[in-house]
Formats: sequence, C-alpha cells, structure tokens
Amino acid sequence: MSPPADLLSDLVADVDETFLFSPTGSMYDRFLEADEPVVVVAAGNEHDAERYVELPLSFENVRDRIRFGVEGAMDKDYVEDGDTVACAVGVLDEAIDAVIRTTVSASMHSGIYDLFANSRADPNVIRDVFDVAIELGKKGQKGKPVGALFVVGDAGKVMNKSRPLSYNPFEKSHVHVGDPIVNVMLKEFSRLDGAFVISDSGKIVSAYRYLEPAAEGVDIPKGLGARHMAAGAITRDTNSIAIVLSESDGLVRAFKGGKLLLELDPEEY
Repeated sequence: MSPPADLLSDLVADVDETFLFSPTGSMYDRFLEADEPVVVVAAGNEHDAERYVELPLSFENVRDRIRFGVEGAMDKDYVEDGDTVACAVGVLDEAIDAVIRTTVSASMHSGIYDLFANSRADPNVIRDVFDVAIELGKKGQKGKPVGALFVVGDAGKVMNKSRPLSYNPFEKSHVHVGDPIVNVMLKEFSRLDGAFVISDSGKIVSAYRYLEPAAEGVDIPKGLGARHMAAGAITRDTNSIAIVLSESDGLVRAFKGGKLLLELDPEEY
C-alpha cells in the first residue's frame, strides 16, 4: 500500500461512524451497497437517508460545519461521547475532497445545532434572517458598512421589553422575511437605529425598536458594543434568538439564552 493510502487508512481505522457532508448520489450508494452505516449532513435529504442531520446554512468554515453535524447527530442519539467519527467533507470545493477524524465529546455541544433545531422560531425563518444579515454584511448600505439587529421569535414578549424609536413601517402589515421584496425593505430600513422584531413564523412585527432588558449579568466578548449587549440581554430574558451584523468588524453573530453561539464572516459566503 502506498504512503498516501496508508495515511487515509489510518484516518478511517476503527471509526465508530462516518459522516457524509452533502454527498453525491453515487457516493451515498457505495456506502449503502457496502452496508456501511453513515450519517448524512446536508441541506436536504435527497437520498432518503435513515440517519440525517439538516444543514440550514452552508457554513463555509469547515470547523463550524462539522461541529453542527456532530452536534446534531448527538442530539438525535446517532453518536455519543467518546465515539470516533470520520467526516467526509468538501474543504476546497463543494464536492467532498477531505476526510477529517475527530472524537465526539460533550464539549462539542456548542449550541449551534440547538440554535436552529430547538428555538421557538421556525428554522427556515432563522435561516432567512441569516441570509439577509449575510447579504447586508457583504454589500452594506449603498456601499458603506452598516450594523443591524434582528430579534427572532417570542415577539410579544420582545415587544413588551422594548419601545419604539420611530414609526413602525410594518404596523398592520402581513409581510414575512424571506420574500425578496421584503428583504430589500429590511436592508433599506437597517440604516436607521433600532432592532427588527420578527415572529416565530417569520412575520415582521416591527422595526426601530429600542430593547430595554437589563444588561447586568450578560457576558459578551470584549470589544463588542451596545448592539451585541442588547442582543445578549433580550435573548436571556425571552425565548428569542438575536442575529447581529456588526458595523465595526462586519461579522454576523447569533445569540441565544444570553450567550454568543455563532460567528460568521459574510465574505466567506
């Protein structure tokens, strides 16, 4: 056996589980024919895999993609603490081109999977809000960097813990995030102060809201400002999540339960 083959053999030796990230049909069929158990992690279950974890974002950062897949598999009891897994994943391209070996541990419960799977808001709504924030982070507002705060879920309680800064352009409307025209409106209104409040089902309840939860006890990384502090505080006091686009560094961050769970660079998407 050649040295490269030896290296690959060592990577997959004695693994308890194989994860296929967005596999082609032919690759998945090869595992089926060999009767090898796998966990498929992908945007859709195109192969009707028995064990499947839905990937709501592409997670260009491979580490985040693997953490999400493994955490989802732990939540579904496909793997457990101490298992060794081989992750077949695309690193340089969308097609699978690498195998990464890792050991499942309780510390891998970062909350990324929980953010989508166990929030009050529909996972598709959360994904749509991420899409808006990422797109806004790429292009800014008329070419200039812009900050934005989206609070998703538990809208009634969020409204009770906030006050209007100006008129609400979405009052008495029935528009939902994800609609291309509505997304353009969100990007336009983002240049003004205040948070967007979005319901569990994606209805845009309000814009220009000043969040008023107490910030005491909220621990956010140093260097993050008032917008991030408000995001942490409102998610601690309600069953919402908050997605923040930072004007200063251009990163998109997600908070739940008062904690920062996810950080994305829009330029990688």
